[in-house]
Amino acid sequence: MNFRTRWYKPALLALAAILFCAVAQMQDRLNVDRKEMGLTRMDPLQNAPPVLAFTTVALGGFRGLIANALWMRLNDLQQDNKYFEMVQLADWITKLQPHMSAVWQFQAWNMAYNISVNFKNHEDRWQWVRRGIELLRDEGLRFNPRETVLYHDLSWLFQHKIGAYLDDAHMLYKLRWAQEMQGVLGGRPDFKELFNPSTPQARERLRKLRDIYKMDPKIVQSVDEQYGPFDWRLPDAHAVYWAELGRLHGRPEEQETLRRSIYQSLRAMGMRGGALDKSITNVTAENFMLWPNLDQIPTISAVYEKMIAEETNNPMGLQQNMETAHKNFLKQAIYFLYEDGREKEAQRWFDYMKSIYTNALVGREASMSMQEFAVSQIATDINEMDMNKVQAGILGMLDQGFICLARDNDAQAQNYMNMARRIRAIYELRTKPAAKDRVALKSIAELQRFELRRLLDPQSGLPPQVADRILTKLGLTRTGLGLPVAPAPAPAAGS
Repeated sequence: MNFRTRWYKPALLALAAILFCAVAQMQDRLNVDRKEMGLTRMDPLQNAPPVLAFTTVALGGFRGLIANALWMRLNDLQQDNKYFEMVQLADWITKLQPHMSAVWQFQAWNMAYNISVNFKNHEDRWQWVRRGIELLRDEGLRFNPRETVLYHDLSWLFQHKIGAYLDDAHMLYKLRWAQEMQGVLGGRPDFKELFNPSTPQARERLRKLRDIYKMDPKIVQSVDEQYGPFDWRLPDAHAVYWAELGRLHGRPEEQETLRRSIYQSLRAMGMRGGALDKSITNVTAENFMLWPNLDQIPTISAVYEKMIAEETNNPMGLQQNMETAHKNFLKQAIYFLYEDGREKEAQRWFDYMKSIYTNALVGREASMSMQEFAVSQIATDINEMDMNKVQAGILGMLDQGFICLARDNDAQAQNYMNMARRIRAIYELRTKPAAKDRVALKSIAELQRFELRRLLDPQSGLPPQVADRILTKLGLTRTGLGLPVAPAPAPAAGS
């Protein structure tokens, strides 16, 4: 055996060892460069079983095969109603395919919609809905900060799953979210204190907002100034926030769905965005109730017009669709204002709608006055199953009844009260086949109490003398309603 044959293979092994050591020395620097240049697409699995972690690293490019196996296992578990292991499987699948937006969409939707409804206990349902939100917000957007569809889906979960009334547990979802947000943003955030917290409690609120809820306080303020003011305890405010964040960070060519999310959420907020008394700091099932926020109508209409203007050059007819949505919103706003006794505002919006949309009213409606149009819409809504519309109608009737009492028109007041009771009775009869918790309204006594508290609010309600006249006729007191005693009128000059 000559020298070359004897040492050839050991020399190659030695050279390979040297090269491996050299590569190892350069690997850290290469990883840093790849990250800085945006070339790193896959992060290592966390908290995975050793076999899965080893297989993933060893097979590398075969991650798709591993993901397929996990998808099949996930499907089998769901068919067998074994949901809790699915959470861990969903975590592994999304980590194996972190930059596929459809994976995040499916897993979040599956948890919030498909799995949640299999639980009879509403608290259990809320945990699954919340997990779907967290999956998109905390992880999906971290891996895909420019994926417009993820912002839209997150906005939709707030707008539809929590904000709408199609889930039997929707009022619990709204209540639990309001309770969480009460300790973070409250109803109306003090932005000065939020940006520069001066107390441990304020610093903790800011930490929760950023670290737990992944919200930027500057964008919260911008959204509130541009589209609000909002009650941030309501899901619709967060639907607008995430849609607007998507407009800022998502792909410019995919903005239309986010615009739709914003104006749809704003419209919903106008119809159910009054929610809580500003003075309430302890949100409970007893004091949590939705009611129309009619002061938002000018802002919402302006947003519609802004969104329509942004679609001027769109060839797909989206501008026309938005104009139709704007017309429908104005029609609803007009009769809500009329129900609330704000006839001058209703007339102004009625005239405005006809001036910018000459085809807004057709057929028999074209010759109607504002009053006739509003009454026709109210009559239609009495037979509705939309709890927000029906509740708004009842509150409007109660409001008119209390005003009639203040004017000593007791007979007309009684007519309004009776009409409110009839509307509620008709609604209850029509919704009997539906799930009670999903579409149930509060009792007439609770609705009367709520409307009285709103009318007698010292800051925004009726003058104290008028309010006291109503209380006297009803045999009630401010303290009995949980309201502060009205201040005594100031003595006349020279007395």
